[in-house]
Amino acid sequence: MAILLTENAAKHVASQMAARGKGVGIRVGVTTTGCSGMAYVLEFVDELNTEDKVFANHGINVIVDPKSLLYLDGTEMDFVKTGLNEGFEFHNPNVKGECGCGESFTV
Repeated sequence: MAILLTENAAKHVASQMAARGKGVGIRVGVTTTGCSGMAYVLEFVDELNTEDKVFANHGINVIVDPKSLLYLDGTEMDFVKTGLNEGFEFHNPNVKGECGCGESFTV
């Protein structure tokens, strides 16, 4: 089981953590919401929980709780810039469908 960061995503997270001045990594999780049922959640982590799974990618710790890992296993997280827009893109092999706006997904 694993979650991968691309080099672009790792660079972006590293710069945000440096600006923040603290943290052990970034938490990637899922929450129930939206048209399709689930959405990605990202937050900085200052302390690990005992049940957390940690995946190191390009010098960045990606932290996932066991429940979210069931939905995120094999996901690649990228950071892309297109025109004036920029943000994270998730390439999740577990996704069976997405809502029209792209904010939520079904597994």
